[in-house]
Amino acid sequence: MIELLAALSVSAAAGMRIALPLLVIGLWHSDQLWSSVPLLSLINPSVLLGILTSCSLFELCASKKLLGQRFLQLSQLLLSPIVGAIMGIAIAQAAQAPTAFVWIVGIVSSLLALVLQLVQVGWFYRLRGLPLWAVWIQDFLCIALVIFAFDAPHQGGLIALILLWLAIRSSQQWYRWYLGKNSNLKRRRSLR
Repeated sequence: MIELLAALSVSAAAGMRIALPLLVIGLWHSDQLWSSVPLLSLINPSVLLGILTSCSLFELCASKKLLGQRFLQLSQLLLSPIVGAIMGIAIAQAAQAPTAFVWIVGIVSSLLALVLQLVQVGWFYRLRGLPLWAVWIQDFLCIALVIFAFDAPHQGGLIALILLWLAIRSSQQWYRWYLGKNSNLKRRRSLR
């Protein structure tokens, strides 16, 4: 159960940023430096450190501007399920879970990262860009969730489940707003 909570924590982080949680995992466990992370263990650690550092800096800087947010939304929407699955599988394998459980954790992690990213995209388009305070909270939560996954998986998993609940609630609000907007548009067209 602890492995699942830790996997939920890192997959929630992958639902917010892509390279930053992978970089934090590597730096937090510098003795292993991505040796237990699937696919990343095949790349030379110094090359991977350079790539992830560059991508993390780009994510942190680009997320503060509207054009950068648009680019990041597209790339994160495509890559967050993959990174979420990789990180969930890495956590489950590090805990020496059975193979069937590892795959279930990978699928659940991938779906959680995708759901969180889809809700972010919805709010991005509804608000026409995320406010700067929300972006700073995302950055902080992303780092905190990765650290919690290793040091306090219960708390990290609880935060991930709260984020999932908030995502579901906010997506319902977003959907109601969308329906209300369309019904107002239809009323205006019928009056003309």
